[in-house]
Amino acid sequence: MAYRLSESGRYSVIVLEYGGTDAGPFIQMPAALSYPMNMARYDWGYKSEPEPHLGGRRLVCPRGKVIGGSSSVNGMVYVRGHACDYDHWAESGAHGWGYADVLPYFKRLENWHDGGHGGDPAWRGDSGPLHVTRGPRSNPLYQAFVNAGEQAGFVKTDDYNGERQEGFGPMEQTVWKGRRWSTANAYLKPALKRANLELVRCFARRIVIENGRATGVEIERHGQIETVTARREVIVAASSINSPKILMLSGIGPGAHLAEHGIEVIADRPGVGQNLQDHLELYIQQASILPITLYKHWNMWGKALAGAEWLLFKRGLGASNQFESAAFIRSRAGVDYPDIQFHFLPIAIRYDGKAAAEGHGFQAHVGPMRSASRGAVSLRSADPRVDPSIAFNYMSHPQDWADFRRCIRITREIFAQAAFDPYRGQEILPGADLQSDEDLDAHIRAHAESAFHPCGTCRMGRTDDPMAVVDPECRVIGIDGLRVADSSIFPRITNGNLNGPSIMVGEKASDHILGLPPLPSDNAVPWMSPRWREADR
Repeated sequence: MAYRLSESGRYSVIVLEYGGTDAGPFIQMPAALSYPMNMARYDWGYKSEPEPHLGGRRLVCPRGKVIGGSSSVNGMVYVRGHACDYDHWAESGAHGWGYADVLPYFKRLENWHDGGHGGDPAWRGDSGPLHVTRGPRSNPLYQAFVNAGEQAGFVKTDDYNGERQEGFGPMEQTVWKGRRWSTANAYLKPALKRANLELVRCFARRIVIENGRATGVEIERHGQIETVTARREVIVAASSINSPKILMLSGIGPGAHLAEHGIEVIADRPGVGQNLQDHLELYIQQASILPITLYKHWNMWGKALAGAEWLLFKRGLGASNQFESAAFIRSRAGVDYPDIQFHFLPIAIRYDGKAAAEGHGFQAHVGPMRSASRGAVSLRSADPRVDPSIAFNYMSHPQDWADFRRCIRITREIFAQAAFDPYRGQEILPGADLQSDEDLDAHIRAHAESAFHPCGTCRMGRTDDPMAVVDPECRVIGIDGLRVADSSIFPRITNGNLNGPSIMVGEKASDHILGLPPLPSDNAVPWMSPRWREADR
């Protein structure tokens, strides 16, 4: 938004950012992705409340505390979401956010490179700020995963961000010339060269509201509290965790909850902080009988060599996030579009960089896309420095358990195909001895992890919807001069990783803020399985 709002030169824009610089290999080297999301320097360090359906575990919820936000600490996977996701948004009250409305903004933001792996150029953008690329897929396990999916009866897709999301194929990443292509690199740094844009490093405490209008932001800088005044509007883009927190600290939120903390209620919006959603996933891990996985580089000498090649030439293993094959499939007959996502990785390892077992292996990250479970972000205190309470309420819907068991069994079926015969050893996780529903449920309860896709806490909808927080132009209902534009406004979570849809929101919201007409609709019709009523493949 800073890029688009300052683009014409007509308006002065200030970006208030608490985090610091993104310089250095921990952020810029794609293969180092497990480091920044586990470093206090770059991450807010949030954890959920004890999750009652996951054995009381507190799951980590990384959020970027650095320029570029979470795009500077994420896994760099680029997924638009499915067309039906956005049509659902429009049907639920987010008028003007159907797929035909948002597709032009995805095209505007993209600078797409197919890497020689095919795709749908007519569906993609080629001149936007965000470079979208594909890894080299040089490890044979990447193609084995795709082939195995086809052998199991599923379809292939050359471009899950194009006409056909459903299927097995190459995964896309926000990496360019060997570097993480975050929103800081794509948008903010070029925009900061303009005289009408300023970056102020500070801690945002609350929105200043006078006579029903947002007039500025109260900040803390160098130990002093001051106010930054906005002549036109204040736009909150602080994540699905911090955006509702800032609204509530400013007197916008559930009236009774604000009163509990002694906060004056300026706009009683019960939906602020509610509707919290996320994707959970499991790692299904298989040993490899051939020493071809990334494990051979998972030692001090291997990491040093990869790091040196990246530092000198921006190429080699360090230049990819290693998520280079993917799949989107339907869990069962009667599901009209994909509700399971796979990330394939040719090593058996966790997001925190810890190997599950010594030795060669590979894994699929798999999880359901559209859980009916909902949680909430709430205040612990009226003190802005106190972290909010984050309760996802994971696995609270009975269908979640059936869907996750299906994820495990489908993944086992894929790994059992002939394409993996030259490589397949024993199952590492969950372990071949776990077969019954009860055993799988216990494994899910103990091992399901967040995919780090929180959203929905400032839901977009109709102005007469009491649970909506912003209207379809991202304006906070009941307050003038204030908007929210980030993943918190999603009415329902999209299919896949959320970085792409979040950037799309920034692009589209910018046109609303500037009073520009929306881009012309694109009525391209996406592929839907003709057999979705009868079969899952």
